[in-house]
Amino acid sequence: MLMIDPTDAKIRPSIVALHGVAKTFANGTIALDHFDLDVRQGEFLSLVGASGCGKSTALRLIAGLGEPTQGAIAWSGSDADAPANSHDIGFVFQEPTLMPWASVSANVALPLTLRGLAASLIAPRVDEALERVGLAAFAKVYPRELSGGMKMRVSIARALVTLPTLLLMDEPFAALDEITRFKLNNDLLNVWQALNKTIVFVTHSVFESVYLSQRIVIMTSRPGRIFSEVAIDAPYPRDERFRTSAEYGGYCRAVSDALRRASGDAS
Repeated sequence: MLMIDPTDAKIRPSIVALHGVAKTFANGTIALDHFDLDVRQGEFLSLVGASGCGKSTALRLIAGLGEPTQGAIAWSGSDADAPANSHDIGFVFQEPTLMPWASVSANVALPLTLRGLAASLIAPRVDEALERVGLAAFAKVYPRELSGGMKMRVSIARALVTLPTLLLMDEPFAALDEITRFKLNNDLLNVWQALNKTIVFVTHSVFESVYLSQRIVIMTSRPGRIFSEVAIDAPYPRDERFRTSAEYGGYCRAVSDALRRASGDAS
């Protein structure tokens, strides 16, 4: 397996940056205010914070599923001024949101079908995406025949089938049992290492964020701002030895402490 030095992410160029972003909803709720975030090419970045602090809102703004009230979102490259939906982005939501009447392969194929690709081009891409998430043998079954973890794998495959540069993941494993969650954490890291994608991952779990990430951004309670960052300098690949190590425990304590301070608890 490819060995990844987490310190490499510190010197990589930016892929997208949020500058002074604020988001106020029609009901007056201020979700984000003076939010600054720089996402670096190829990194695994997690956003953590209290419920309602704007983590999901930030993800949706990056994806172009909403517009900031103030501030700017700048993309790198020659098309830096292009809208988000013109960039190569995959999005995995909290729920798998699969079409119950369609097979696994048809669900995964949906983004390519909507783009008008020929069936002859879609089929191998779908096969590859399903192979990546360990579901090659389930291409013809329907969502009702799958476990919760398998449904989420289908959702991840659907996001990967477009070969995105940036993968946005909004608490994809929150509803799963711990054993399944640990397994999918490992599988996600394998996909990330194999494909060299950039991942921005939203989670409420300190333990999950430390296990997965190179960098963890801690957000304040609403309105969401960046409170601090914790760099996880443990090398990849990571396994159960890391999860049970003193080093892992130390990182978890550091992130937990930052979360308490971000919420205004100075104790």
